Amino acid sequence: MTKLIFEKSKKGVNGINLTEEPVDFSFINKEYLNDNKDSILPEISELEVMRHYKELSDKNFCIEKGFYPLGSCTMKYNPKVNEMLASLEGFTDLHPLQEDEDSQGALKLMYKLQEALKNITGMDAVTLQPAAGAHGELTGMMIVKKYFETAGENRKNVIIPDSAHGTNPASASMCGFNIIEIKSNEKGLVDLEALKSVLDENTAAIMLTNPNTLGLFEEEILKISELAHNAGALLYYDGANMNAIMGYTNPKLMGFDIVHINLHKTFSTPHGGGGPGAGPVGVTEKLKEFLPVPIVDFDGQKYIRKYNLKHSIGKIKAFYGNFSVFVKAYAYILLMGKELKEVSSYAVLNANYMMNKLKEYYYLPYDRKCMHEFVLSGEQQKEQGVNTLAIAKCLMDSNFHPPTIYFPLIVHEAIMIEPTESETKERLDEFISTMIKIANDVKNNPESVLNHPVNTPVTKVDETLAARRPDLAYKKS
Repeated sequence: MTKLIFEKSKKGVNGINLTEEPVDFSFINKEYLNDNKDSILPEISELEVMRHYKELSDKNFCIEKGFYPLGSCTMKYNPKVNEMLASLEGFTDLHPLQEDEDSQGALKLMYKLQEALKNITGMDAVTLQPAAGAHGELTGMMIVKKYFETAGENRKNVIIPDSAHGTNPASASMCGFNIIEIKSNEKGLVDLEALKSVLDENTAAIMLTNPNTLGLFEEEILKISELAHNAGALLYYDGANMNAIMGYTNPKLMGFDIVHINLHKTFSTPHGGGGPGAGPVGVTEKLKEFLPVPIVDFDGQKYIRKYNLKHSIGKIKAFYGNFSVFVKAYAYILLMGKELKEVSSYAVLNANYMMNKLKEYYYLPYDRKCMHEFVLSGEQQKEQGVNTLAIAKCLMDSNFHPPTIYFPLIVHEAIMIEPTESETKERLDEFISTMIKIANDVKNNPESVLNHPVNTPVTKVDETLAARRPDLAYKKS
């Protein structure tokens, strides 16, 4: 067990002294000075501080340590060359307030990335500003709202299937829309009759993820698009699952009007732990003037930031947005080139391989070909006394990050698995074997499964107590 840095503290030990002279703090406003003589700070050498935090960092699970089958989050490998390119001095030393003529390299990269994303999504215009997928959703819903306000219509409803990503209702609600949820049919897809029953002149938009969170492609997407547009509504595409369709189809071909893309999923840039991320939004021709400003444009001679959009929703992120993420995503697109299509084909192949290997041992509620991810259920195991959470904790002891669990909500005891395209067959087989072993252990000796994890830095905890009474502060004994 790693000691706390306070426990390593020894009286009188200093890290580093910059001067032997007494320091006069009179230049600091007194309200910012702590006059509490009992304040506790660790006394420890600089080298031991470095060792302490390196030891802590080694305890973190990351993609370089093991498989990360986190359904719906696409935790794929991030090529290290992307990090190197994002660290180039020309990018890192560029001040965001510099004039356009002094920022041509950065603006050119952003313009080229916009053009690439337009090509991939089929959309007519793109903004890079949104800082994450949910931020992209919010941007899209703000565009929907202003579009109808400009048209003089007061549409208040947004239709969202029960298989949608959890942030969809929140994003629409934050823009003042009423959320109308529709149930999935027996195939796990949008129920057209349920959709027709709530689609009317008050519908502003339908928010869809395709493939949806069950990993299933919406077979009636063109009919859904027709229904939406006949009612005068807009169709919004949650692009979190773009990793399944790149090069095979795009949101424009499916009839979508607005799309957000998660650069920190589909295009390999790191995510997790709060960011940074990027959720660019693409729109069709009729919505171009509603995008946030500035848009990066090219006037034939130089790259510029364009502010004169007639109906713009305004600025939704400071400066460029999360620029270093753009560099990594653009580098990945250039690196893959035409092989971006293979990203999707291998992701779909890997998911179907794993699903067919595991469905004999875990209940598969929708037993049909999936896209890049699939959802099992731990209901059978729960009947034997072991729930999905316990299965996830078992995986932690085998050097696997647990899949997404208990989501989507329409599958009880859900185990949502996404292998991505960047894992080898050998690694997939290791995960499959471990999952099969857990299923067999549950059947033969369920008690043996309930004690995990035992090999992780933090072993099995009381989840209820940990949530209600977290111990977040060091207290001097």
